[in-house]
Amino acid sequence: MRRYIGAIDQGTTSTRFIVFDRTGATIALARKEHRQIYPRPGWVEHDPEEILDAVRWTIETALREASLTTADLAAVGVTNQRETTVLWDRRTGRAVHNALVWQDTRVEPMVAEMARDGGPDRFRAKTGLPLASYFSALKLRWLLDHAGRTEDLAFGTIDAWLMWHLAGRHATDVTNASRTQLMNLSTLDWDDDLLSAFGVPRSVLPEIVPSSAVLGEGRGVLEGVPIAGILGDQQAALMGQTCFEPGEAKNTYGTGCFLLMNTGTSPVVSRHGLLTTVAAKLGNAPATYALEGSVAIAGAAVQWLRDNLGIIRASGEIEALAASVPDNGDVYFVPAFSGLYAPYWRADARGVVAGLTGFATKAHLARAALEAVAFQTMDVVRAMEQDSGVPLRSLRVDGGMIVNRLLMGFQADILDTPVTRPTVLETTALGAAYAAGLAVGYWRGLDDLRRNWSAAETWTPGMDPARRRHLSESWARAVTRSLDWHTP
Repeated sequence: MRRYIGAIDQGTTSTRFIVFDRTGATIALARKEHRQIYPRPGWVEHDPEEILDAVRWTIETALREASLTTADLAAVGVTNQRETTVLWDRRTGRAVHNALVWQDTRVEPMVAEMARDGGPDRFRAKTGLPLASYFSALKLRWLLDHAGRTEDLAFGTIDAWLMWHLAGRHATDVTNASRTQLMNLSTLDWDDDLLSAFGVPRSVLPEIVPSSAVLGEGRGVLEGVPIAGILGDQQAALMGQTCFEPGEAKNTYGTGCFLLMNTGTSPVVSRHGLLTTVAAKLGNAPATYALEGSVAIAGAAVQWLRDNLGIIRASGEIEALAASVPDNGDVYFVPAFSGLYAPYWRADARGVVAGLTGFATKAHLARAALEAVAFQTMDVVRAMEQDSGVPLRSLRVDGGMIVNRLLMGFQADILDTPVTRPTVLETTALGAAYAAGLAVGYWRGLDDLRRNWSAAETWTPGMDPARRRHLSESWARAVTRSLDWHTP
């Protein structure tokens, strides 16, 4: 058997290709950033061709630098930023417009228009999702309107764009399809009523496939290698964290923040502002579902402090700056740059800094930015506990921000719950590798994957309850100040 499994991890700000061995250890890694394109306030785009070039470059680079070839790979899995929407010409394979990124808010007027008939939850029973600019359906409608035609066009989230070019198949998996607002959670198929409501022709849609199955044979840089798994990035992290049982949860701290809890083989409809989504479908086994709380701005707030305000030169400097003061000085930063996602779903919200006095410094603002990530996670956890009826006993964490020990310690304190970082940090890519490896028999089953997981560090809460209550109540007041700022 070939020795390793590869994973394409195509994220919001960069692309990585990682090679794993049977224990889940990283053997090779290459990373390449791509541009963030902001044509207007609230509009966020990516160049799909640039992303495709980055995928090819990272594959070639990782294999070359580790003295590997495609002959060493038993299979490759794909994980991707989810709702980001691409429309391309089937004849040429070229995108007809830049991709509309999940953060893009240009379709807010269309959201308001659709919500007039049935309210923001008019499709939640079928899709598990509220009407919001976040999801792909209205982004696709916008692209189709601007293309001026539907013939010879193909739609996909980034996974489908990559499958088209790397394996010659127009396909997306159930986890990504569940984020389009066009798939029925019960049938796991495109829904005619939804297609009609959004004005999307079935002819542009990809085939919906399992998350773990041999989906095609690679071409070009992956010549002859089975592509055997696809998972949206947050579902991939859930798998990489081996949260296979109902009630197990993880939180990923990246550009945004995404907390998922496995709810088993039946979808749970949220009554507290969360999303219902497909967690995975492994081969012919029944699909599993998850509750999700999505936070739009987490690491992106640190990037904003770096790039827009210039108070740090590199993202890694924020921890030392924030730790140079003993607390936040009663300053609260609500980073609602594109509205607030779960559990609020308020497109009218905009970012605010509250509680400023002459005492406040850039260190207090840095600390407030980090604490905002933890506060937003706290809001999601409380909603998830209400929906599930089960208190969260521990939280597994992953993503780029977990190297920030100040943030992780504060997260445990404000949740009053232990927070655990795994030994293998590349959980998103690892989840895609697991999906692909299971499909080709590289791993025999879920127990093999569970044995790979181990804890590297756990933060336990130690905050005084009165202090926790003060901080939580002050954050809630700051959130109210961010509302009603923007009218689409």
